[in-house]
Amino acid sequence: MVTVTSPDPRRWWALTALVASMLTLGFDMTILNVALPTMAEDLGASTGEQQWMADAYVVVFAALMLPAGLLGDRFGRRLMLVTGLGIFLAGSVMGALAPDVTWVVVARAVMGVGGALVMPLALSVLPSLFGPDERSRAIGVMSAASALGMPLGPILGGWLLDHFWWGSVFLINVPMVGIGVTACLFLLPETRDPAAPKVDALATTLTVAGLGALVCAIIEAPARGWRDPLVAGFLAAGVVLLAGLVLRERRAERPMLDMELLGHRGFLVNALTATLVTFVLAGLLFLLPPYLQAVLGHDAFGTGLRLLPMMGGLMVAARGAQPVVARFGPRAVVTCGLVVLAFAAFLGSRTAPDSGYGFTALWLTVTGLGFGFAVVPAIDGALAALPADRAGSGSGLLMTLRQVGSAIGIALLGSLLASAYRDRLDVTGLPARAADAAGESVVAAHLVAERTGVAGLATSANSAYVHGMGVVLLVCGVAALVAALLTGAFLPDTRTAADAEADTAAMAEPEADARQ
Repeated sequence: MVTVTSPDPRRWWALTALVASMLTLGFDMTILNVALPTMAEDLGASTGEQQWMADAYVVVFAALMLPAGLLGDRFGRRLMLVTGLGIFLAGSVMGALAPDVTWVVVARAVMGVGGALVMPLALSVLPSLFGPDERSRAIGVMSAASALGMPLGPILGGWLLDHFWWGSVFLINVPMVGIGVTACLFLLPETRDPAAPKVDALATTLTVAGLGALVCAIIEAPARGWRDPLVAGFLAAGVVLLAGLVLRERRAERPMLDMELLGHRGFLVNALTATLVTFVLAGLLFLLPPYLQAVLGHDAFGTGLRLLPMMGGLMVAARGAQPVVARFGPRAVVTCGLVVLAFAAFLGSRTAPDSGYGFTALWLTVTGLGFGFAVVPAIDGALAALPADRAGSGSGLLMTLRQVGSAIGIALLGSLLASAYRDRLDVTGLPARAADAAGESVVAAHLVAERTGVAGLATSANSAYVHGMGVVLLVCGVAALVAALLTGAFLPDTRTAADAEADTAAMAEPEADARQ
């Protein structure tokens, strides 16, 4: 039983604490990408080491989501949220002071532990603060705050790198965490479930190891190939470990992975919808920075600015989702949001090397609208399907699915992009070593073109990258359409019963007034 059973008068102030926490994570999702080239030069990091500097966070973050939700249920969500912010702060300081690549990777993993505590627990607090009539708006505000950090990360990171050393991109988290912790301590009420199950050490180990192995396989597959022994081994280990987790949890009296939630159609369909939307969005965010920087020629600061149209669309959708859902029901709104997202992806696939930024800003705005109208009601519906005493573990499961969807989106869509780019790139006249380097990325191709002076290489690289981007956007559009079909067919329309009574009452009032 949660300690807060009615709307708290400070609930909108409490939301500012959650927003501060989500903004901290949002910054970190993109700010490191701006600093990687500088860090690689100063630390002598290889391409693989750069990948792990970015991905160590993702692996730990995804693997610890479920245990984090359970810990919040048992020991207090505010306590564990503040603890997560503290761990995130410690990792940030470690990263800023790291003397070599190994310590940067360790620091990123520590930050992943903190992030895994913050993300699901910030969401799990919402059902205890807001009723169904306000929860959609609160989720929209939090989604916008989390996503706002994505374009602001490159903007802030670019400015910091122009004025300070690369460690400053870690230290920016210090004031952000300070604001978040202070807001949580003074504004956020404590909620917990005293009857929550004890932490199952074996189930936690299976979760961490299984999801960690699965994510590692997904991350390594684009570079090594799916048939590589290491990738195949990680994939097999992940499947075996997660199968063992499911078998153990099915026999547990109070499981950490609540299989009953997965059997609830409202939670399952909403969670899968949110995961598929995250898959598409992760692919789009992976495509855009190289396109804006290498093809269109903008710097990191300008790239962040040019991602803002998507944020504008998202904030409009987040603000408008609640009344639209109240009028038409969640199934119609989520389905239409996915269709809009698919349209944006198909529109973006028409981008040509000479399209310019105006066309990109157009489909980015439409993307934000589709994303907001799809994901906000989906997350709200998933949370509404959770029993109050399972809010933490259920939110952890939801965010785990979304994070794994993000990792799969980056890995699979990144692999597709790289393959389409290499197939279209013209390296005629280049030595074998230079041709291999140019095939790694459009940024590398521009560097090779500058060093070798080969005419037309940069133009060919731009054309090849835009072609690969178009292929990936077509796949994203198809994925969004498939999600729309599944949502329209299987998502329960929870509006029907309650709103039918409200509509009946509204229709009855004029009749009663007329009789009087």
